[in-house]
Amino acid sequence: MHITLVPVRSDDPPLVLSREGEALVIDGARFDFSPLAEGDVLPREAVACPRLASDVTREGGRIRLALVFPHGPEAAGTARFPAPVIDPAEGPVALPASGAGGEGGE
Repeated sequence: MHITLVPVRSDDPPLVLSREGEALVIDGARFDFSPLAEGDVLPREAVACPRLASDVTREGGRIRLALVFPHGPEAAGTARFPAPVIDPAEGPVALPASGAGGEGGE
């Protein structure tokens, strides 16, 4: 899995993310991407997730997508310029502290 975080200055609550196999739980909603075959593209518009910022694809056997990552006005550089999340372990995904919604993002 390769998740690109798209930083956006926002007062929205922090992104909460966890991995369950080839599914992601994004802010409490589960999205199962296991049906995607190599080379498939699932259009962003087909997924009812406001945090999704791209189509979802499978390339090189890896699910690839981008998620909106809100951050507060005083967020550290790691939140304003986040590194991609590559092959996160099962369970909660560690994200940079965002300062979004007045809270940290971890």
